[in-house]
Amino acid sequence: MPKTICLAFTGASGMPYGVRLLECLLEAGCRVQLLYSQVAQVVARQEMGLEIPARAGEALDYFRECYANLPGQLEVYGREEWFAPLASGSNPPDAMAVCPCTMGTLASIAQGLAGNLIERAADVVLKENRKLVLVPRETPFSAIHLENMLRLARAGAVILPPNPGFYHHPKRVEEVVDFVVARILDQLAVPHALMPRWGASSPEFGPDQI
Repeated sequence: MPKTICLAFTGASGMPYGVRLLECLLEAGCRVQLLYSQVAQVVARQEMGLEIPARAGEALDYFRECYANLPGQLEVYGREEWFAPLASGSNPPDAMAVCPCTMGTLASIAQGLAGNLIERAADVVLKENRKLVLVPRETPFSAIHLENMLRLARAGAVILPPNPGFYHHPKRVEEVVDFVVARILDQLAVPHALMPRWGASSPEFGPDQI
């Protein structure tokens, strides 16, 4: 049975990570429940030239057309769609990723506010002991940001800032994006072949040999 992964786009910079993650999840045959904030639409337009429709049904058609050749199943839900399956602990996804994740969304999840479907879905995933991966794209972090991240880590969430390594000698921006997406997929336990595993080849220098 395919994994069910909830993926949320919020309005932080870093939309290429989220879009590539969506593509990889569908390529792996996952059932993806996609959520996105209003500001995420603005960021997608600014960073990637993507015009994500405001209505969930239109967005579903948009992304299905983009990824028509991939085997996964895509569902899109509106921010106030409280009858969506992922709003209840009786039907949680196997895992969830918020990528990219704003500090506002992270703070709301840390406080258990659940004021929209993205925050509620994250709340459900935490309380049902499923994997929650947050990809906060902000720098530097304030003490408030760090305290919220520590609170979430203690609650079982994975805090995964998109910090790429360079020991694989990337030549293109896409390879830098794939490095981060590979780490997210690993946390979601979704198979991929985005890049060689450490030790599968013999680079001259490793991260602990500098």
